[in-house]
Order: sequence, then structure tokens, then C-alpha cells
Amino acid sequence: MNYLRLEIICWSCLLIAMAVSTEAASVWKLPTAQMVYEDLEKCRQESLEEDAATLRCLVKKLGLWTDESGYNARRIAKIFAGHNQMEELMLVVEHCNRMEQDTSHLDDWAFLAYRCATSGQFGHWVKDFMSQKEVER
Repeated sequence: MNYLRLEIICWSCLLIAMAVSTEAASVWKLPTAQMVYEDLEKCRQESLEEDAATLRCLVKKLGLWTDESGYNARRIAKIFAGHNQMEELMLVVEHCNRMEQDTSHLDDWAFLAYRCATSGQFGHWVKDFMSQKEVER
């Protein structure tokens, strides 16, 4: 009986170690404006041009959204770190995420939280980020 417990504990430790190494291996990278435009086009086609569904598809592809917790404020703040207001931006994103949270209507949650967060200075930063691609042409 003790041997079985030891074997279960060993397998559990192995599974935990595998899960941790798998998560560490999938490292998130900062998206470029080019990546955003490419993913946006794919999402528009997948969602049949519906705005809320397109937005949620896009932010999922970019690694900025999960259906369980909404927007990842830390990752979003890293994209705009050059503005030296990461903590403030994270607070805004987290506030809007909580305020609009609706797990039964995920597309609406993503859209309304985005609209909330981008209603101020952050909205100008997003426009500036997206205009980078046009400058690259």
C-alpha cells in the first residue's frame, strides 16, 4: 500500500514538473504592428466582420486575452512600456476588465473592456502603435 502511495506521489511530481516546463517553454513575445494587422485580417474572416468577435479573436491570437480572466494587463503594459506608465495602464486595464466582466458573453466582455480602457490616453497609444505599420511601408 505504501509503495502505491509513493508511486502516485512520484507520478504527480513528474506531471507537475512537465506542466511547469511546458508553460515556461511557451514564451510570449511582444507583438509588432505587422503581426497585429496579419492576425486582424484572419480574425475578420473568421468572425464574418463582427466587431466584438473580431476583437476577441485578435487579442486571443496575440496572447493578450483568455476567456477565463479576460485581458492580461501585464502583457498589455509591456507593449506600451515606452510610455513609462505601466502601473497606471495595468490599473486601467484591470479596472475595465473587472467592470465589464461577463463570462456568458465573452465577445461583448472583450469589446466593452477594450472600449473602456481605450477611452483615455491609452486609446491614443493604441492608434500610434497601429500607425507604425503604415510608416514601415
